[in-house]
Amino acid sequence: MNGHGTHVPFNERGGPLRGLLDLAAGRYPAFLFGGPIDGFLPVFHFHGVTPEWLEPRLQYLADHGYRTVTSDAIARLAIDGVHPGPNRVALCFDDAWASLWTVAAPLLRRFGFTAIAYAIPERIGDAHTTRPTLDDGVADAGAADRSREPFVTWPELRRLHDAGTIDVQAHTWSHAMIFCADRLTGFVTPEYAASPLLARPLLSVDGRSRFQEVAELGAPLFVQRSRMSDGLRFLVHEPIRQRTIEHVASHGGAAFFERPGWKRELARLVSGQTRGRHETPEQRERAILDELDRCRAVLTERLGSAGIRHICLPWGVAGDVTRQALRATGYRTAFSNQMKGSWAVRAGDDPYRLKRLNSKYLFRLPRRSRNSSTGRA
Repeated sequence: MNGHGTHVPFNERGGPLRGLLDLAAGRYPAFLFGGPIDGFLPVFHFHGVTPEWLEPRLQYLADHGYRTVTSDAIARLAIDGVHPGPNRVALCFDDAWASLWTVAAPLLRRFGFTAIAYAIPERIGDAHTTRPTLDDGVADAGAADRSREPFVTWPELRRLHDAGTIDVQAHTWSHAMIFCADRLTGFVTPEYAASPLLARPLLSVDGRSRFQEVAELGAPLFVQRSRMSDGLRFLVHEPIRQRTIEHVASHGGAAFFERPGWKRELARLVSGQTRGRHETPEQRERAILDELDRCRAVLTERLGSAGIRHICLPWGVAGDVTRQALRATGYRTAFSNQMKGSWAVRAGDDPYRLKRLNSKYLFRLPRRSRNSSTGRA
């Protein structure tokens, strides 16, 4: 598909059909169905967590003799064929939400585990102090993900890194979603507030990233893809955006969406207009290189770490341009949700196409009582 397509490619989408195809192709490891782990290394991903949700999963790992590994061990298996040993798993916390600091790290320490956190420097703020954690007796430690600073702060991430509990790695500079076509898909309504924060599209062109704001009621929305896809970004003309935003503001704001025919009314404002333009392939390449290179540089500087060598790509999307850029910027491994490969890491896997399992599958790991629980390296 070229950069001007109006549909998101199948390999960038999930859903039941994708799951059925993966099942038919044998991409799910046997231990999910009661079989042995064999030479696989299960890698599970998490996002924001609460104590009530995370503790039983860590308890399960402890009860059945599992130990955790970090990014370099994953790379040694995929690239060098060196398995970390039986009963090893990796735990990945995407986005570095605030609960990584308030909930996950305290629980990981209690169980003697480590984890990998894929951080987004553009989303991380500075702070004078660190927030209270589960160890401090916070009643609702998971609420930090819903605060004004929903992600860890730099002081918190630095302390997690220095303590060795968390192996901090890259999740691109801004975790950006972009418009990729001029096909209108909708408008920002009051319900847009419930949309995932990290799925709101990038609007700015230069300087600090600016994303679609919930308060910009009436703003037009177009077909979206990950910045790390091969899609060419569609740059919306600002007068088009302002026309619909101002129309809603002058006709009641949120109440505008209670009137019948509001969608047709807004669509008429943008119909027949030149809605914007696409970036060039060269601009796409520079933007992707910047997302990768700046992320690594800033994490290295802010954490005083020389170990930022691994990345998880947002939504598992990695186009051909991104894979070339990964090599150019020196990353050793990347997790990406591509059609090829199995949903666990094994020797010989393409280091830029590694795949992980949803944390819901963690309880499928063999129990200590099974003969297969020892695994085979």
